[in-house]
Amino acid sequence: MDDKVSESSLEMKAMIEKAIEDHVITRDEYDQIIHIATKDGYLDRHEQALLRELQQMIEDKVVKFVMK
Repeated sequence: MDDKVSESSLEMKAMIEKAIEDHVITRDEYDQIIHIATKDGYLDRHEQALLRELQQMIEDKVVKFVMK
């Protein structure tokens, strides 16, 4: 199994880290993260983990989802 982290995973991670720092994620940022994850047609395990983590932070209100 290949454990290499994809470029899209790194890009997603940077965006998610920014949301954590700001404690806010906008609809546009969330949509962009989803686009990055799905643009190659394959959701690798790193991308899946990042999306699960982001969703959990939104549910736990660690990161506030705002419509802007």
